[in-house]
Amino acid sequence: MNYSVEQLANAAGVAVDTVRFYQGQGLLKPPRRAGRRAVYDESHRAALQRIKQHQAAGLPLAVVKKVLANPRRGSKRAALLAAVTEEASPPALTRAELAAGSGVPEALLASLEAAGLLVPVMVGGAPRYSEADLRMARAGLEILGAGFPLPELMQLAVRHATHVDAIADDAVALFDRFVRKTDGAGADPAAIAATFRRVMPAVTALVAQHFQRTVLRRALERLREHPDAAALEQAVQVLESGHLEVSWR
Repeated sequence: MNYSVEQLANAAGVAVDTVRFYQGQGLLKPPRRAGRRAVYDESHRAALQRIKQHQAAGLPLAVVKKVLANPRRGSKRAALLAAVTEEASPPALTRAELAAGSGVPEALLASLEAAGLLVPVMVGGAPRYSEADLRMARAGLEILGAGFPLPELMQLAVRHATHVDAIADDAVALFDRFVRKTDGAGADPAAIAATFRRVMPAVTALVAQHFQRTVLRRALERLREHPDAAALEQAVQVLESGHLEVSWR
C-alpha cells in the first residue's frame, strides 16, 4: 500500500513533522518519488512502528538508529536490549506532569535539562520523562529543602554527571569486551542478557554504597578537624549502625 506523508503519519499514529524529523535523522529511508509527489509504503509504516516501540521502551534515538540500520545484528542483540529496557521505566510523563508530581517548578526542570542533568526521551517528537526522573526530581527537592543553595548544588551535580558519564562509558566498554566479547565470536545473547540483569543491581549497589561510605568518612574527618563532641559521637553511631545503608529497588 502506498501513502502520502499525511496518510503515513495517520497510519502510524505520529505527526507529519515527526515523520520528516525521523527521515532527516536517517531513521526512515527517503520516500519514492512519483513526479513531484513523495510516496511512502508499508516498509515506512513498519519502521515507524519499530521506532515508536523502541522509544517507548526508553531507547535513545541513536541506539534505535543503529538497530534499524543493521537488523541482523539488531536481532542478535534483542535479548540484551530487552534486559536493558527492563531497567528503565517507560518515559510517559510530560514536563508539566513531572513538575506537578515532583514539586519542582517547571522552569527549574528546564534549567536542569539545559545543564544536562535531566535528559528526556523523544516520543512522537515530544519530550517525555520516566518514573526514575520523577524519583530523582523529588530527591533533589528534598536535598534543596535541607538548606543547600541551588547554584552550588547544580555546579556539584554537573561535576558529578561529567565524571559519571566517563566512568559509565568505560564500564560499558568492559562489558562489551569481557561479556559480549565484541572482538570475537561473541557469547550467547540469552546468557549476556542474564548477566546484565544480574550485574546491573550489583553495580548500582556497589557504586551507591561506596559513595555513601566515602561521604560519611569524609564527614567524620571534617568533624575531627573541628571538634564537636556531641556531633562526632552521633556521626560515629550512624556510621556503625548501618541505618543509612542504601538498597537497589
